[in-house]
Amino acid sequence: MKVYFLGTGTSQGIPVIGSNHPVCKSTDLKDKRLRVSIWISWDNFSFVIDCGPDFRQQMLASNCPKVDGILFTHEHSDHTAGIDDIRPFNFKQGEIPIYAHQRVINDLRKRFGYVFETVNKYPGAPSVITVEVINNQPFSIGNKVTIPVNVMHGNLQVFGYRIDDFAYLTDVKTIDDSEIQKLNNLKVLVINALREEPHDTHFNLQEALDFITLLKPEKAYLTHISHIMGFHEEVQKKLPANVFLAHDNLEITL
Repeated sequence: MKVYFLGTGTSQGIPVIGSNHPVCKSTDLKDKRLRVSIWISWDNFSFVIDCGPDFRQQMLASNCPKVDGILFTHEHSDHTAGIDDIRPFNFKQGEIPIYAHQRVINDLRKRFGYVFETVNKYPGAPSVITVEVINNQPFSIGNKVTIPVNVMHGNLQVFGYRIDDFAYLTDVKTIDDSEIQKLNNLKVLVINALREEPHDTHFNLQEALDFITLLKPEKAYLTHISHIMGFHEEVQKKLPANVFLAHDNLEITL
């Protein structure tokens, strides 16, 4: 299985519009971060987790040839606002399954009603098939079983996903012990780490490192990173040997 980091930034991306912060002015491509998302592929299957406002740009940069489905973590715009740009895949493939909590599906219906219209639908509008994700109920994507992992983003429920020995969790602040049990014996964990300072709804760097120490994956990659975290190369030097600061267009193979 290959994991391609389409975006590793926080909700504003890096550089932040109008910012004079040194990281926003960096010429290092690893300091340029689109909104957070990954593309996972194996055999002839291709899935995306989250579909934010940079989706079109990410698909072009990654040369992603098809999308067999989209797994949504939650409804915030930096994870969902690119849904209109699935249209080229619709034209080639037809309807695309989206997997999400029912609350997220309901939210998408309100915000993108034309996508879900069944009567007099506008020609060329995106077309999706909705699949409700329910906690503690594994489901299949392609020929693999996906385990939803329930976490909290402040007071908002968010789903992470485990596929084989890989798990992707973003926008995590707290997680119950019962959910942590779903994350044993991982080869690769991807987890959010917003910045060094504490934050109300996201792991900061130390919380993410403590979580990695608890789970003991073979490798861990940090994502959903703010410019306030610092320069990529400088932050990487501070990290344990098995922990890596992810960056846009990074590809790993499990």
